[in-house]
Amino acid sequence: MYQPPDPEAFNTLVWELARQIPEGYVSTYGQIASMIPPPDGVDLLTYRRLRALWVGRSMSALPDGSDVPWHRVIGGKGSISLPPGSAAAEEQRFRLAAEQVQFDVQGRVDFRLVGWDGPHDHWLAARGLLPPQSLKPDKPEAPDQPRLF
Repeated sequence: MYQPPDPEAFNTLVWELARQIPEGYVSTYGQIASMIPPPDGVDLLTYRRLRALWVGRSMSALPDGSDVPWHRVIGGKGSISLPPGSAAAEEQRFRLAAEQVQFDVQGRVDFRLVGWDGPHDHWLAARGLLPPQSLKPDKPEAPDQPRLF
C-alpha cells in the first residue's frame, strides 16, 4: 500500500494542515502525519510506517500556483529533504530565509526556535484530528560546561 486509500482526501487534509503553519516556523512530514488518524482500512502499524511518506507525496502533488506554504515542511532531522543543490531546494531555503528561519552549518534548523507546535486544540478537534508530535527536544541542551568526571 504505497498510497492512502483515498489520496485526494488525504492530500486535501495534508494541505489544510500545512496552511496552518505560521510564517517563520516549520513542521515536518512526520509531525503533519501524526495529526491525521489512520484512514479506514489501514492498520495502525502500517500507517505509522507509511504516513510521513504519504505526506511527502501529498506535498509533491501540489498543483502549480498553490497557496500551500510547502517550504515550511521539512525533514524530521531539521533539514531540507529535496536533493541538495536542486532548484527546488534552493527555493525552499530562500523562502525560509525570507521568513527569518536560519540553518546551522550542518543545514539544520533549531526546532526549539522555529518548530511549530501545531494548530489549536479546538481547530484539530473540529476536524477529527489528533494532537501533533512535538518537534521540541524533551531535554534542554546541557550548558557549555566541561564535565568533572
